[in-house]
Amino acid sequence: MGEEQDENSAATAETETTSGSASEAVGAGPLSEQEKTWGVAAHLCPLIGFAIPFGNIIAPLLLWQFKKENLPFASGEAKEVLNMQICVSIISIVLGILTFAFLGPVISIIIGVTTVVFMVKAALKAKEGVSYLYPYIFRLIK
Repeated sequence: MGEEQDENSAATAETETTSGSASEAVGAGPLSEQEKTWGVAAHLCPLIGFAIPFGNIIAPLLLWQFKKENLPFASGEAKEVLNMQICVSIISIVLGILTFAFLGPVISIIIGVTTVVFMVKAALKAKEGVSYLYPYIFRLIK
């Protein structure tokens, strides 16, 4: 019976972390303001991609690499952002090819607006110290 309860607890924990937002950060205890600030920065740094080609992927990748040792919350958020931006980039490339079929531009605008909405929502969650998992993406970076 104890093993069954442990399996249920593990399944519940897995469901909570993959259902759209996880509760507190990776570590135990409250998050520091620095950790929350870097979490917000992780979600907003892909906006650099509007000015620098591939900045939407490079910025969260650099943040993840430089902060993974000492800021686990920010590192996790940067990894999630990186997954989101890789998926959005792949979809954008496919839609660029489909542009000639008329639907490409319409769907591109919808995806662009949706991406920014998710980024702002995630940044607000990170400011509260809550980890945010973007919906509808493939998690290529684990």
